[in-house]
Amino acid sequence: MTPENNGLLHFEVDAKTSLFTVQAFAAGMVAVVLHSPKFAIRDIFGEIHYRPVALDNGSLLMNIGAASLEILDEVSSVDRREIERTMFDEVLESKIYPRIEYKSSQVHANRISDSMAHLKIGGDLTLHGITRGLALDGQVVAGEDTLRAQGYFSIMQSDYGLRIASVAGGSLRLKDELKFAYFIMARRKN
Repeated sequence: MTPENNGLLHFEVDAKTSLFTVQAFAAGMVAVVLHSPKFAIRDIFGEIHYRPVALDNGSLLMNIGAASLEILDEVSSVDRREIERTMFDEVLESKIYPRIEYKSSQVHANRISDSMAHLKIGGDLTLHGITRGLALDGQVVAGEDTLRAQGYFSIMQSDYGLRIASVAGGSLRLKDELKFAYFIMARRKN
């Protein structure tokens, strides 16, 4: 969309320069000696629309390939295969539910400067075939041709019908909560 459309600007997420991670946490006594796995989300598509004079009228759509998660931790090839098999086949069931989607329904902005704002975004996350409301807080820096956003949020796996994973013969069990961090770079599209 172009600025002639009532000043509405259209940006698309640049997956190569964006960083989106999810952190799982080991549970129980074994958590002291075993690590809590961290994954990068590689397959990201997103669209952001907003009017610079009224950020409150913006929208966000993010789409993620469920099978694109990649473990960032240094683990043996055997452990890596087991963690990925468990995550894709048993937890995410990525062949049945290949996409994860977030769609905003409202955006509230608190301007910090002409180019920076703190955002509160209300919307819905669809994960594992279940859609639930999810609020996001973050900061955005908007330039003429780029938009950068960063923030954090958490979800409970049980809210989305995800099986709580255990690997390594059951010696590593994960907590219900997952924490996400994002640094999104988006480029203006005309």
